[in-house]
Amino acid sequence: MTTAIGYALLTTFTVLLSYTSLSHGLLQPRRISHGLSASGKYLTRDELWFNQTLDHFSPYDHRKFGQRYYEYLDHLRVPDGPIFLMICGEGPCNGIPNDYLSVLAKKFEAGVVSLEHRYYGKSSPFNSLATENLKYLSSKQALSDLAAFREYYQAGLLCCFCNVLEAASIDSLNVKLNRSGKVDNPWFFFGASYSGALSAWFRLKFPHLTCGSLASSAVVRAVYEYFEYDQQIGVSVGPECKPVLQEINKLVELGLKVNNKAMKALFNATELDVDADFLYLIADAQVVAVQYGNPDKLCVPLVEAKKDGSDLVEAYAKYVREYCVEVFGLSSKTYSRKHLLDTRITPESADRLWWFQTCTEVAYFQVAPANDSIRSHQINTEYHLDLCNSLFGKGVYPEVDATNLYYGGDRIAATKIVFTNGSQDPWRHASKQTSSPDLPSYIVNCHNCGHGSDLRGCPQSPMIIEGDSKNCSSPDAVNKVRQHIIEHIDLWLSECRGVLRSSM
Repeated sequence: MTTAIGYALLTTFTVLLSYTSLSHGLLQPRRISHGLSASGKYLTRDELWFNQTLDHFSPYDHRKFGQRYYEYLDHLRVPDGPIFLMICGEGPCNGIPNDYLSVLAKKFEAGVVSLEHRYYGKSSPFNSLATENLKYLSSKQALSDLAAFREYYQAGLLCCFCNVLEAASIDSLNVKLNRSGKVDNPWFFFGASYSGALSAWFRLKFPHLTCGSLASSAVVRAVYEYFEYDQQIGVSVGPECKPVLQEINKLVELGLKVNNKAMKALFNATELDVDADFLYLIADAQVVAVQYGNPDKLCVPLVEAKKDGSDLVEAYAKYVREYCVEVFGLSSKTYSRKHLLDTRITPESADRLWWFQTCTEVAYFQVAPANDSIRSHQINTEYHLDLCNSLFGKGVYPEVDATNLYYGGDRIAATKIVFTNGSQDPWRHASKQTSSPDLPSYIVNCHNCGHGSDLRGCPQSPMIIEGDSKNCSSPDAVNKVRQHIIEHIDLWLSECRGVLRSSM
């Protein structure tokens, strides 16, 4: 996803573009996924609605809520073309972006649909995000949402509790194509980051409902203490930049002791009363450039400042202002406990929602490594647990072992999932990086190949919906992995069609 998974960026960007313009998760490295701007090109932004079950695991609770989705059928080969489902992650889903997935859809003559994750964006079951109302927010419920939606969209079979008017309004794909309700198109699932994990987990739990999955930068391994995140940042920035970043963090910690308010004011973060929250912002600002494929924006001016004997903290603050704030919208509000405690449904509610998922299910606590850390050692396990309890009450704890037991972690026992990761991405260590015939895994190797580079290209910007590989430092590396993806989709769709034909 945007967390215990990274925590960063959004108020200025929210003001400029509106937070509701983001899709497939949020910009924050505190969350996992990327964001998309309202000014970018979408295949469609026309909202459709599905009457979704609130609790898939209760035989007695038949409550429903409206879940937003989108469809784009211009490329669909009628009547038997594939359906590509792009899973939206931990943020508002405001359309189907015109990125590399649209290239794949055109190539395979596929229709594209995209379902907003429960609770996020406009798909909230409740009018308040109080802790007691968040009990139905989990990856398990989200996977069942996808299964229910997939069956509904294909054949309109899930209206057991609809009234007559709702049942009459169902316009399933089979109805649109004037086909029997027993006929299926071949489906293929796509996701990046947290939604990439959902894509893999869906194939694991519902293999009969999809021909395969692309799990781009998929964080399938829940991690309690994710020190590898910081370590990968050090590797990605290189031996010249890493010690400069370490020095800056020490200078910031010292500055907090000497003049706390002045140091926070330099980064427009005086609202952060807890020093560790401020230090998390400082760490995430470094992440922004690396995770999204532009490490030179961070390292070149800082290394030059070090060589020139310039003020390193001021040089870093300049990078934060001109790149993190102006381009990515980094804001101290994202780190404010007052903001995270707000139970109202607002365009910025995803901050609180993703924290709930990390505090109960997957953790991804980005702690400082014991040795050679870049970030402050105040960003430790106790910090994360304290924040979880502050936001959601005592006793809230991430059931990481149970999550990995349920899904298998990076030893997931499924088939027909393509895993991809960028070589510079700090999230790659929570993904599956070993390859096998049934679960091929590819690393996109280049200097600016970050999070989801196979789908988004590089470097990534919230102002543009990318897909083109030409700006990657090694376009051939990206295109090679994309060719592997095409080959697997082609093979698995062909095998799926064979099964569908034999069942008719």
